Amino acid sequence: MTAIPQDQGQGQGQELTVRPLAGPEELGLFRELAYVLDHELDDDLATGRRRPEWMWVALRGGRVLARASWWTSRPGEPPCALDFFDLDDTLPEPERGEIGLRLLETASAAVLPAGAPRPEYGRFVPPDWHDDAVARDVVEARMNVLERTGARLLVERLRLEWRPGTPVPEPTGRLTFRPADDQEELIALMTLVLEGTLDAHSRADLASGLGAREAAELQFEEEFAGCASPRAWWRIAGLPGGGPVGFVIPARNNYHHTIAYIGVVPAHRGHGHIDDLLAEGTRVLAAQDVPRIRAATDLANVPMAKAFERAGYVNFERAVNMTWS
Repeated sequence: MTAIPQDQGQGQGQELTVRPLAGPEELGLFRELAYVLDHELDDDLATGRRRPEWMWVALRGGRVLARASWWTSRPGEPPCALDFFDLDDTLPEPERGEIGLRLLETASAAVLPAGAPRPEYGRFVPPDWHDDAVARDVVEARMNVLERTGARLLVERLRLEWRPGTPVPEPTGRLTFRPADDQEELIALMTLVLEGTLDAHSRADLASGLGAREAAELQFEEEFAGCASPRAWWRIAGLPGGGPVGFVIPARNNYHHTIAYIGVVPAHRGHGHIDDLLAEGTRVLAAQDVPRIRAATDLANVPMAKAFERAGYVNFERAVNMTWS
């Protein structure tokens, strides 16, 4: 815990205190600032995806001026994402930014393992945040603080949603589908689709020195191996009488049913197969009577974004991801 006196610029006659939550009983304090994921905090704490010692606040006179929290997809493991970073936007600059910086520096030093790569930062933002002055100020204020710690923008993503009642196309017969029950075959296809990928995270993995096979194996283990939903939902697609064209992974993560991954191998791109794959994944999940299907794609991945639009998915939000790598 750190206390910053008035003469260091925090003013108003009281010290700024930066500390973690004492326990789940302080969730009300943490929620004095608001974010769209607040409703997930109780369950995250109960399941171990989040811990009180990973949830930090900057206080002055009992008032929360900033907060931050890390999250993990696998309870018992170190944090894998910084997914909460909020500032009191009634504060003027540079005070708002200085408080945010002090919070991040203090909390990061206490939470993150020494010498380990810093987890990526991700924030959900309104789809029109670039054009809305208030939303833009909120997003950029946080990005500016993160940049002062050495982070850079990795990617902006579209968050998409299919809702019940949206028509689901019938199979066209152009492709045949079978369960992706051979893990080795699926990873081999994932390796192939990394050639020419437009996905920023995959490109970053390859730029870091990972080979395509290594990157595919890492993605499989981190994103799909632990899914609670049945692998029987996963599909490999092929031409009638021919070899594989691509695959789609409909799944349920900790929070939503989702199109977790979809890919067409390079030899079969440019023929509209992405529409058939997406339709099949949507059919699989819609048959489970789900309340919604979530998906995401990079803003720069125009072909994938257009496929989601044709399939009736709505862009309800965006995500900004920053990295220290």
